[in-house]
Amino acid sequence: MTEPTATVRDLLREHYSSLTQSERKFATSLLENYPAAGLASITIVASNADVSTPTVARMVQKLGFKGYPQFHQALLKELEATVSGPTQRRDKWTTEAPEGHMLNRFAQAVTDNLGQTFSNIDATQFDAAVRQLANTEGRLYVVGGRITRALADYAFTHFQAIRQRVTHMTSSSATWPHYVLDMVEGDTLLMFDVRRYETNLQRLAELAAERGVKVILITDQWASPIAPVAEYSFNCWVEIPSAWDSNISTMMLLEAMIAATQEESWSETRDRYERLDELFDMTRLFRKFS
Repeated sequence: MTEPTATVRDLLREHYSSLTQSERKFATSLLENYPAAGLASITIVASNADVSTPTVARMVQKLGFKGYPQFHQALLKELEATVSGPTQRRDKWTTEAPEGHMLNRFAQAVTDNLGQTFSNIDATQFDAAVRQLANTEGRLYVVGGRITRALADYAFTHFQAIRQRVTHMTSSSATWPHYVLDMVEGDTLLMFDVRRYETNLQRLAELAAERGVKVILITDQWASPIAPVAEYSFNCWVEIPSAWDSNISTMMLLEAMIAATQEESWSETRDRYERLDELFDMTRLFRKFS
């Protein structure tokens, strides 16, 4: 039996329908406090979930693990990956890197990331998130973190052209209470958060969700702690042969969302595009060729 390459969370979701009632009880307990609920001994995790030790043993085998030790080790590796910095990431890929030019290795890693990302997106959830992004009855807020603020800026530029009532939140968390003050039920908060996850973004998501704001999260394959409070959560694969993670699959998903949101409200969006072009002409922002 080969070691599973997907995250334990992915495996739980994939096999959930085939689990028994008691096994689902343990799976639910683990997902509610992931991955911490699975980091203790098999006896303790079974007791905490109020199931038997054999139940846990059977479930981990259904996920593709030889036994609980291998399952436990997989969770530990996931936890280590979420907190690793640039130095640790580079150490990892240099010890595992196959032979070949950097360009070839990089291209293969990016191709794999894109394939993994889009094969794990639920189309129904994607469509629902797009409808939420296109809903102008509420305001759309966009925010990113230390690395992902560039993605938030890109998202704002496009969504602000597509629809009205879009707010780009600054990257300074000290100003966020001013934005939260105006958030109301029915608003949408589009968030970007990747490892090493930012605690201020998590608190912002919690405050927004408490006010009835629909949180749309774009995160990495390990999933930001924001995921449990998000209405819609999308995982993007990001590992590349570098000390830094890649934003290519994240950008690709974002661009798909932008295109789908544009089509969702095309009649209104077309009118905004035309009026925006008129303003560009008036300000002579772009060079025109006769």
